[in-house]
Amino acid sequence: MTSPRFPVFDADNHLYETRDALTRHLPDGYRGLIDYIEVRGRTKIVVRGQISNYIPNPTFDVVARPGAQEEYYRKGNPDGKSRREIFGEPMRSIPAFREPAARLELLDEQGVERTLMFPTLASLVEERLRDDPRAIHAVVHSLNEWLYETWQFNYADRIFTTPVITLPIVEKALEELDWVIERGAKVVLIRPAPVPGFEGSRSFGFPEFDPVWQKIVDNGLVVGMHSSDSGYERYTNDWMGSNSEFLPFQPQAFRMLSGWRPVEDSVAALVCHGALTRFPDLKVAFIENGASWVAPLLKSLKDLYKKMPQDFPENPIEAIRRAIYISPFWEENYADLAELLGEDHVLFGSDYPHPEGLAEPAKYADDLLAYNDEARVAKFMGGNLATLMGYPAKVDATAGV
Repeated sequence: MTSPRFPVFDADNHLYETRDALTRHLPDGYRGLIDYIEVRGRTKIVVRGQISNYIPNPTFDVVARPGAQEEYYRKGNPDGKSRREIFGEPMRSIPAFREPAARLELLDEQGVERTLMFPTLASLVEERLRDDPRAIHAVVHSLNEWLYETWQFNYADRIFTTPVITLPIVEKALEELDWVIERGAKVVLIRPAPVPGFEGSRSFGFPEFDPVWQKIVDNGLVVGMHSSDSGYERYTNDWMGSNSEFLPFQPQAFRMLSGWRPVEDSVAALVCHGALTRFPDLKVAFIENGASWVAPLLKSLKDLYKKMPQDFPENPIEAIRRAIYISPFWEENYADLAELLGEDHVLFGSDYPHPEGLAEPAKYADDLLAYNDEARVAKFMGGNLATLMGYPAKVDATAGV
């Protein structure tokens, strides 16, 4: 077992869904909405008859090794290696990727006390069903039933799996919130994107969604906004003269230049459309969205507020520093983000077991100690998230369950 210098509360772990995660609990009227087919010896997911390559291996039977790209993100690719060379040999999924008891044993081995647990396949659902809000709600609830049945939403007070709350139909979003709250959810996952609807999309910062934010605040939930397919590929397609879906595992330079527009716009919408002001106790954690967008957004908002304060419900910088928490990419500078946001609002996330994440999450404290003092590293590695979640900031990482 790894013995960490600091208690670790990881803001970004992932599970790998089984083949029936989205469909096991679908109502009969939606049977066939999501399926799998074999294409040249590889299994692909099909949504409403359309093959998706968003996730190349949607069964997750064989996956990339955790941390396979760690050297790539630390040193770049000076030798011009191919993606296959960077990823190396894949591995078969292990029980710790699929169910919580085995994951808890792995967390003990890694020296990780607690973690937020995000689904992986879920991020493709809402965008591919954006013109059918009822179908979105049906699939999301089916997934949440599978998540609870397989992982629970609070396992041993250490693994906090994040049910999805989709927003197109507010009444159904409230029903879903009631359902997950009754089952112990402490964090909910909301896509950083405009909300699709029967008459087009709109901002989740609009008063229409106030009942959702009110219920979240009243029940002390944390909102997790994890990187997803936020639908911005349609704008890239306009420039590229194409009609492709978002393919996160096939990097493309033009798209990557604007890759953080969804999260930037999401924060701006929460601020400019007043949700953070109407609900000053709302807490939103942005996970695996990086942090390179933070300084430019704060500067733009500061400049706008100086020129047109009448268009803001309050000082936007103050609203962000009160309500927004960010788990930057592990290769980014945490101290720089702390200066912008406040050191209590920076969260460590390993992205384990994804290949772009860290193979040994607790060891990342050594990286942080190179340019932060111990008190600050303790906050980043787990203290801040523990406080946000209502747990003691210091816990015994060797205690087990």
